[in-house]
Amino acid sequence: MTASDVLLKSSIKPVGRPYQGSLALCRHCDLMQHLPYLQVGEKANCVRCGLHLDAREANADKRSILYALSAIFMLLLANLFPFVGLSAAGTTHFMSFADTSAVLISEHHQWLAILVWLFIQAIPTVCMLAVVYLKQNIINVPAKAWVARVLYMLKPWSMVDIFLIGLMISFVKLIADAQISLGPSFWAFCIFCVLHLRTFQVIDRRALWAKIAPVPKVSITACAGKTGLEQGIKFCHVCTALVAIEAPKCARCHAKVLLRQRNSLERTVALLIAASILYIPANLLPIMITVSFGEVIESTIISGCILMWQEGSYMVAMIIFFASIVIPIAKIVVMFWLCYLSTRQVKERQQYSNKIYRVIDWVGRWSMIDVLVVAIMAALVRFDILMSVYPGVAAIIFASVVILTMLAALCFDPRLLWDPLTNKKDVSLDATK
Repeated sequence: MTASDVLLKSSIKPVGRPYQGSLALCRHCDLMQHLPYLQVGEKANCVRCGLHLDAREANADKRSILYALSAIFMLLLANLFPFVGLSAAGTTHFMSFADTSAVLISEHHQWLAILVWLFIQAIPTVCMLAVVYLKQNIINVPAKAWVARVLYMLKPWSMVDIFLIGLMISFVKLIADAQISLGPSFWAFCIFCVLHLRTFQVIDRRALWAKIAPVPKVSITACAGKTGLEQGIKFCHVCTALVAIEAPKCARCHAKVLLRQRNSLERTVALLIAASILYIPANLLPIMITVSFGEVIESTIISGCILMWQEGSYMVAMIIFFASIVIPIAKIVVMFWLCYLSTRQVKERQQYSNKIYRVIDWVGRWSMIDVLVVAIMAALVRFDILMSVYPGVAAIIFASVVILTMLAALCFDPRLLWDPLTNKKDVSLDATK
């Protein structure tokens, strides 16, 4: 046993039973390592960059189906009954869950309405239906492979948790001037959010694909402690299988497998530049317009934070400030820095920068909270002459900024951070292979 094998075995904690001899290639640092037999509640992380590799949940198949079916039922209830009511000056207005996007369409904000509908209704529903289909004992491997690909492609774009936090912020904004009543659909949606998040927690991608089709054998003999690049092996980002470097497609899911993402740095930088350009008008133009007794009040992102701070809602002001100002700027700057670091051979920074990338990738979607707050306010505050709220032009611009930064994070290949340290210099990183 080599020293690297000892390090690999001792770094995956906790270990339940002896190793089965299976190998896993980390999709972030490209290191080949052993995977242990895991007992319930145990997980395995990459020994070099700390990325989560595998985990075991008790009765994962049954629980995921029950969670997904329950989530679908709760989402149906959320659309059938009154969601939230708002009373002001003797007038009461009830909002349904579907009004969040329907009102935007009536106000001629079709693109914003489509985005909101996709993020909080369509994509979460498709994900839950996909989980139910994949966990059924239906022998249809090609269809299951396609559904599994769609499931993990859509997962980052499901934003029901962000919408729920947006609701809380909207209530804080309105509670001083109006009385809020929560309908049965609101509580159904809260339960849906919990079930939706829990469904993804109990699903493991490796176990899911193992039931769809067996792990394909690789013609090359691999060993732990070396990178896939050094051994001529690629990682399939769809089904986690190992693929020989000369093979164009994965034998299990038939997806095209690239050695590295095509033009990763160029595409990432282009998206970041576009996001940086759009971020300027997104902060200068009004994101929300309030009409009260004929008076029009336009609010930008910054002015909204200042107003909430002056009114004493310090927590809400800080959430909006960090989500809408700090996080987008930090994500753009950090992603530019990671692109630069990918070209440098600085060993002590690789693991640190990889962890920063994972944090930035996860937190970036939360910048959408301000857009969802605007959509909620526009659907809820509809009192004609007394007071009405409308989305400003900056809402769709800022949503574009968030989407562009999310796409930039998806286009960036974190393995490029580790490639300068790889001893194998004669392997081309041409992503067309």
